Amino acid sequence: MNEFTASEIKFLNSLEECRVATCHDNIPHVKPVSYLFDNNLFYIATDYETRMYQNLKINSRIALSIDIYNPSKHKAICIQGTAKIIERGGEFKKIYDKFFKKFEWVRKQPWEENEAPFIQIKPITKLSWGLE
Repeated sequence: MNEFTASEIKFLNSLEECRVATCHDNIPHVKPVSYLFDNNLFYIATDYETRMYQNLKINSRIALSIDIYNPSKHKAICIQGTAKIIERGGEFKKIYDKFFKKFEWVRKQPWEENEAPFIQIKPITKLSWGLE
């Protein structure tokens, strides 16, 4: 995948919500989530009981849509990639600290290792528009 452009990085860092898509039994599953963009990777938090988590245990393919809809001024980045589940260890702690700093909802409802995992998304393809 090509690196993100400066305008794409600015756009990605200006938002905190996206839609994430996974799949089970050839049935798509889409939901809104908070995300963190760091070093060309995306991170989202989830719970073990979610459909998304269950889907990713079987199929690590994932897609993200990050956008602002405004007629004639729509801005978006769509990502396809692979997911990695991070449940504990140094990598978990590093991501958790960044989530804690960025999101008030994390500070209000903190969690520990093995209570809720992070999903790391490594982009394979991307498509963006409206970001000039």
